[in-house]
Amino acid sequence: MPDNLHYLTVQEMTQALQRREVSSVELTQAHLERIAAVEPQVGAYVTVTEAEAKEQARQADVRIAAGDAGPLTGIPMQLKDNMSTNGVRTTCSSRMLEQYVPRYDATVTARLKDAGAVLLGKGNMDEFAMGSSTENSALQITSNPWDTSRVPGGSSGGPAAAVAAGEAAFSLGSDTGGSIRQPAALCGIVGLKPTYGLVSRYGLIAFASSLDQIGPITRTVQDAAVVMNSVAGHDPMDSTSINQPIPDYTADLDRGIKGLRVGLPRAYFEAGIDPAVEASVREAIAALEAQGAIVEEVSLPHTQDALAVYYIIAPSECSANLARYDGVKFGYSDQNSPGLWEALDATRQFGFGPEVKRRILLGTYALSAGYYDAFYKKAQQVRTLIRQELEEVFTRVDVLATPTSPTVAFKQGERTADPVQMYLSDICTLPINISGIPAISVPCGFADGLPVGLQLMGPHLSEATLFRTGHAYQQATDWHTKHPA
Repeated sequence: MPDNLHYLTVQEMTQALQRREVSSVELTQAHLERIAAVEPQVGAYVTVTEAEAKEQARQADVRIAAGDAGPLTGIPMQLKDNMSTNGVRTTCSSRMLEQYVPRYDATVTARLKDAGAVLLGKGNMDEFAMGSSTENSALQITSNPWDTSRVPGGSSGGPAAAVAAGEAAFSLGSDTGGSIRQPAALCGIVGLKPTYGLVSRYGLIAFASSLDQIGPITRTVQDAAVVMNSVAGHDPMDSTSINQPIPDYTADLDRGIKGLRVGLPRAYFEAGIDPAVEASVREAIAALEAQGAIVEEVSLPHTQDALAVYYIIAPSECSANLARYDGVKFGYSDQNSPGLWEALDATRQFGFGPEVKRRILLGTYALSAGYYDAFYKKAQQVRTLIRQELEEVFTRVDVLATPTSPTVAFKQGERTADPVQMYLSDICTLPINISGIPAISVPCGFADGLPVGLQLMGPHLSEATLFRTGHAYQQATDWHTKHPA
């Protein structure tokens, strides 16, 4: 049996299963033991589905023995706790949904079940995916496995910490403004935010519907490509789903990047970027250049407007999406108020945490009569400019390379009193969601002993190119093989 089962890649686990060197039951048990050992320090799981996982592993072994196995059959994984799981509570790490148990699966949940993956449980997150540190969870704090006094990033902090700590082979997160890529960077692993509409959002509890996207969190780029092969594709249940054939994302991984045109946007390397982070990212870009990539500086002047645009559009959509939590239909309901309106007020007062309430108020203000044109409409107009600017630059380069996060993981509590400082954590990732394009974060070194992420972004539906570029970088480096002590 291979050593350190919990730190094998998805590909290595699949090969070990196919060669009968290990069973899915043994693989799952190893992960459950790992969860029991490190969860007190990490806190990556809201719910652990031990009994269900063991049964799914047993069924996976039957499929493998019958020759009916795919690349994810028998692989233990986790889901962020805003994706519906039939019969398993889905909390969004909020008091509002603390006891909510869906009666249906999200499309991604169903597709992974069909692939034979084994669900270990649900990952902690910032409440309703609103945050950059997972400190906004109403249920628990998640720590960074590299330094448990620091944050893992957010809002997909639980999934990123779980994969980095060997508590899951892979996880799915959701990315609204960087919520897959930023925690992946801070935890030293791979995170992909796909093209908007490429992965179904049916069954994802909405934050900002024009920005949300589900994607994989893995230890290697190759693993991310394997997971995308299973979860991507048209879904008639999602009106924003793209209806077109999905390629095999693993097919061109080894094609190399000679002649690939890589753009370096000046705005991403200016004030606010930690010099040690910039140094690691520039070394990574030099490694791409050494493999034949052609690097040039490019200009994206509207990038500086992305933060303001995002924090008008996202709260506006959140204020509309979260209006459904009124204490009547489902979720938390205050039972001690004298009347209907008082009960509604109390439900939202005690059911939502401070950050969620802050964003609801921001969004409601931006959408209110007299302010709609000045804020929301103007933000949508600038959003168009950002998208057009990126479309134009991608006529000259194939991918853009930037830092994923301006800093390494910061101390717990360091930014909770200053929301603007917290919002600045996503300054490098926001333009991607605003424009709907894909981007991937790949580990590219360490600064002060903490992981640094290289972000690669491309035009719409360029996932195959991003995977090829990220894989070429990982073939030339070994940062992705490092694990936290």
